[in-house]
Amino acid sequence: MQPSQKFEDLVELVSILRKECPWDRKQTHQSIKDNLIEEAYEAIEALDNNDFDEFKKELGDLLLHVVFHSNIASETNTFEIGNVIYTLMDKLIRRHPHVFGEQNVSDEGEVAENWETIKLREGKKSTLDGLPVQLPALIRAQRMQEKAANVGFDWPKWNLAWEKLEEELGEFKESLSKNDVNASSDEFGDILFSMVNVARYFNLVAEDSLRQTNAKFEKRFRYIEEQLKLQGKALKETTLEEMDALWEQSKRLEA
Repeated sequence: MQPSQKFEDLVELVSILRKECPWDRKQTHQSIKDNLIEEAYEAIEALDNNDFDEFKKELGDLLLHVVFHSNIASETNTFEIGNVIYTLMDKLIRRHPHVFGEQNVSDEGEVAENWETIKLREGKKSTLDGLPVQLPALIRAQRMQEKAANVGFDWPKWNLAWEKLEEELGEFKESLSKNDVNASSDEFGDILFSMVNVARYFNLVAEDSLRQTNAKFEKRFRYIEEQLKLQGKALKETTLEEMDALWEQSKRLEA
């Protein structure tokens, strides 16, 4: 078999692997579910690095999982890849009446509002349905806020969201003064949630922002380690002042 650009050839290839490869034959939905998450994050990493050759490969890995899971499901007559495609197309057509129907919209905000309304008509019990609890907390917080905003539950101006953040900071400080760990944890969560809310008003993605800061911290801390190693010193033998000087040195090199 040779590579091609035909989707049906990929489906056939996965079917062959499932039948003839001992490893592929052994897998179940549960055994490879974490790999699906891993591939999604690898795709995000490639995109953040503007590495589109790698991004293309990672999208292929994600597509492989879609086809592979569908192949497993077809073996028990649960569903097959055609059902997956049909269900997706049916949903997209139904939720875009302004494209495939006669409904008119004025902007993307109205599109989002209509999307949530249509979902509720489809049987969803809540606007917040469909957000897995396994999502990273910052992503889930932002998506919940976006969904709530789509149906009108939102601060009308960003400065009101900022005032709420300041209020939460005060409550957190008060809980710390009482040495109440449970209350402090709860109030700290409120701060994070409020910060995500403020970020939305400026089109910032909280998860992306923290990921960027994590990468920046890692780069600068690794620089400290490398410089100390060149000096023949260990971290535990170095003062905070010395490490901070190297930190600032790393920042200047980034400029």
